[in-house]
Amino acid sequence: MDIDLIEDQRLATLRSLQILDTPPEREFDAIVNLARDLLGSQIALISLIDDHRQWFKARVGLGPRETPREHAFCAHAIRQNDMLLVADARSDSRFAANPLVTGDPNIRFYAGMPVRAKHPIDEARIPIGTLCVIGDAPRDLDDAEQNTLRALASIVETLIDARVTAIGATRLAADYQQAVERLDRSHRLFRHAERMAHIGAWHLTLADNNIMWSEGTFAIHGVPPTEAVSLEAALDYYPAKARAAIEAAVADTIKTGLPFDVELDFHDAQDRSLRIRAIGELETTDGEPAAIAGVLQDVTARYVMEQKLRELAETDELTRIASRSRFNAFLDGEIAVARDTGSPLALLLIDLDHFKEVNDRCGHAAGDDLLRLMASRLRASYLDNSFAARLGGDEFVMVVTCPKALADLPGLLRRMLPDLRHIVSCAGVSIRVSATIGAAWLGEGVETRGELLQRADEALYEAKRRQRGAAIIAGNDELIHPPRSGNRQRSSATI
Repeated sequence: MDIDLIEDQRLATLRSLQILDTPPEREFDAIVNLARDLLGSQIALISLIDDHRQWFKARVGLGPRETPREHAFCAHAIRQNDMLLVADARSDSRFAANPLVTGDPNIRFYAGMPVRAKHPIDEARIPIGTLCVIGDAPRDLDDAEQNTLRALASIVETLIDARVTAIGATRLAADYQQAVERLDRSHRLFRHAERMAHIGAWHLTLADNNIMWSEGTFAIHGVPPTEAVSLEAALDYYPAKARAAIEAAVADTIKTGLPFDVELDFHDAQDRSLRIRAIGELETTDGEPAAIAGVLQDVTARYVMEQKLRELAETDELTRIASRSRFNAFLDGEIAVARDTGSPLALLLIDLDHFKEVNDRCGHAAGDDLLRLMASRLRASYLDNSFAARLGGDEFVMVVTCPKALADLPGLLRRMLPDLRHIVSCAGVSIRVSATIGAAWLGEGVETRGELLQRADEALYEAKRRQRGAAIIAGNDELIHPPRSGNRQRSSATI
């Protein structure tokens, strides 16, 4: 097919979406923030490629709303069938002289996944832009990270499709309200649109609190469209916290005249838990508030998908304890709490001794079994109030905030050390595995996640230098050994 014709189809698809130069939207902003956090990048963008520019529907870590198309990495990415990965832009002839590489924001790493939308006529999916992550240091993405970026790009495509459907359904809803009795055909089209988009319209008259629902709104509530509706009964579908939020949103719209757009928990008439999005705007008569008209959308499927995606990203696939990204977010939150309340916090960095020998002599399956075993021991009942995660390889980490445990941190370490010993037996070989621990306190001179990890890592290195299978607390030269009764191995089962 002619290149110019393909570009014409692409631009026609993009402009049919009516998304260029629109205000930021919460769902798209959430995706770029999630992409940056999950993939550890400085910048994340939802970039739409126009004929002369790339315009950002959502961005984090970058100031401008658009850049010239000739400088855009994403202009190359939309020509890919799959992801475009640039590990070091300085070494790539396509980008080495790019002003975004030689100057601000000093791009080194780039990963962009094409985002496609339906052509307005034949509904073929055409690339209109990308979801991309950018960093100022060379790096690569592993398979899991690439799959995460693909999954997030798929969510962007779903959101764009839903946005187009919602815009059309809202337009039909307005027509429906004005001409329901004389335009039966428009009525039928609106009902079809409601069913397709899981959307319903509603109208609240402020003078008498009379509320009207469309058939789609009745369907979302799980009640027949013949049932009478009162405002109090409508509010009863929301749990207490969600009800307070929707009441506050309506009150604020009446007071300020500004529309509201909220996402809330919801229970239908069959007591099924749903997630709904409610949009409303004020109608006035002679300058006075008269009514609120709006749209209700069941977004449960999208919400559940996002929650599952986050759960997958936050759980280490092998050991089923927290992943590194979940640990980073958790520790940052706990550090903020500790600063505000003055409560104590300690970090334990745990490294398995002789793990490589297990892999080399007994195979990776035995190594995986060992990692799962050690992760299970980090979930022992006496550690219930602590947070354990796998950083990668044979390295684990634990955040301790329980005052009782922190009152005797050396005692906690003495108890953990024998629990983290194990004998791996295979083909007549027995390998004694232990754990060495470096611990560090949050406190003066150690106030960030990076500083805390560095102190714990220094303590771990010193403990390994002096005696593997022991522990050291940063700032204390004492080498902590397991109690003599713990010198026996916890288990000698063959892996």
